[in-house]
Amino acid sequence: MTEGVVDVDGVEHKVENNTWILGDDEDVIVIDPARDAEKILEKVGEREVLAVICTHGLPDHVGAAIEVAARDEAVVALHPKDRPLWRLTWPQTWPDIDMEDEGLFEVADVQLEVMSTPGISPGGVSLYCEALSAVFTGKTLQADGPGKIGGEYPALADQLTAIGGALFTLKHNTRVLPAHGEETTIGDLESQFDAWLSGSLTRGTVAEDEPEGPLTDGTRAAGIRLNLPGE
Repeated sequence: MTEGVVDVDGVEHKVENNTWILGDDEDVIVIDPARDAEKILEKVGEREVLAVICTHGLPDHVGAAIEVAARDEAVVALHPKDRPLWRLTWPQTWPDIDMEDEGLFEVADVQLEVMSTPGISPGGVSLYCEALSAVFTGKTLQADGPGKIGGEYPALADQLTAIGGALFTLKHNTRVLPAHGEETTIGDLESQFDAWLSGSLTRGTVAEDEPEGPLTDGTRAAGIRLNLPGE
């Protein structure tokens, strides 16, 4: 775990980040590198980092991007609409790759398909791996529903459109691997979609349930090793 905070409009919020490492014994792609580059690279080990992919330009998704990529001169990928957010963390550099909807990344003989899922940020994306029956959803969709920033939805209509039009088109057994919290499946969440559309997400207030900062920020680096048929 690493110590730190996320500041939203002058209020500090607790954030626990999952950093996903996808690959085999030789090469990996790192998804959503939070603040602790040393911890992430320790998990990577001697394998080569081919790319660092950021599902959003928010600080807790890009905080260790440059340092993780620098070790192996890997490329950093981000949707171009999140470039202004990126510059809040890295004011003197730009990502190497501008991701677009339906773009592809490859590692360990499998592909990651870019799915545009804005809402949390204008350039939010998810990454679908058919071979793993998994989708890396960043902050767009989590085990407890659509993600928030500081307890609020920046653009809920866009977010629900992305969830319903992109993520909920995937098979029910598809694993949802978010940047925050535990994993779930598309099937476990899809049954709640009608309630979300009906306004269940915005009824009442949640501010009184949120602890006040400063708080601890945790980063977990989770590895996924591919064991595909024929290996």
